[in-house]
Amino acid sequence: MRAFATLALAAVSTLGASAFTVDTLTVASKHNRLPEPMKVVVITPDAADLACDTCSIPVVYLLNGYGGDYTQWLRVRPDMGELADNYGMFMVMPSGMDSWYWDSPVDPSMQMESFITLELVPELRARYRAMSADPARNAITGLSMGGHGAMWLAMRHPDLWGSMGSNSGGVDIMPFPTKWKMAERLGPQDDNFKRWQESTVINNLDLLKQNGQNIIFDCGSEDFFHDVNADLHNKMLELKVPHTYISRPGKHNHKYWSNSILHQLLYFDRCFAGADKATAK
Repeated sequence: MRAFATLALAAVSTLGASAFTVDTLTVASKHNRLPEPMKVVVITPDAADLACDTCSIPVVYLLNGYGGDYTQWLRVRPDMGELADNYGMFMVMPSGMDSWYWDSPVDPSMQMESFITLELVPELRARYRAMSADPARNAITGLSMGGHGAMWLAMRHPDLWGSMGSNSGGVDIMPFPTKWKMAERLGPQDDNFKRWQESTVINNLDLLKQNGQNIIFDCGSEDFFHDVNADLHNKMLELKVPHTYISRPGKHNHKYWSNSILHQLLYFDRCFAGADKATAK
């Protein structure tokens, strides 16, 4: 079962041409991977010809944090549509359902990684034919829980995303054994210590070392996730994993993410442009 509705059309530009569109989709899992259908926002830039089978417009997936949903990024940046237009990117915002973007080993109804990679991405590409299927023109990022999720998904699926980011992400879950429903997804940490260790971004950097993806992440100096992000940065330096890391004053809030996402979109745009140049050679 799938419903599709248009939420809004952008205002007419100063030149009188139509601009981006913001759609909301309701996508149900065909394989019972989710407890309920997922709401997803898709922003289509003005430049996109949706009927074009040969177009290759880049895509950025933006994952929400714990307690958020598909509308969170639109509340962080109400001008997300204008940003999509300015950069000529599709923006995709699914609902994380407090899943931490894992396939839960203890809850068969919460298989978020499989749903996103095996169902959602193909569904969107079939509907929006102008979306690029080239991983070099696909990026994924997120905030807080979504920052962990973006890196987790990208490092495990380099065939889908060539670039990844994290805004104030929970990139090491080990210091937080009782927080944010993680025990509901993985089981209690004391009883499942190895599983927790294997399910955190910071312990899977061997994947990044071999994938050669583009990586950017940041965290505010006053954020409770600051230390784990600094640790991730230092471990990447030790393992010689190329990346961009930013730490500046800021807390775990929308004000910080409203600024940090601008740096990441610029970074992704440059990655996409680099991919275009490589293709043209």
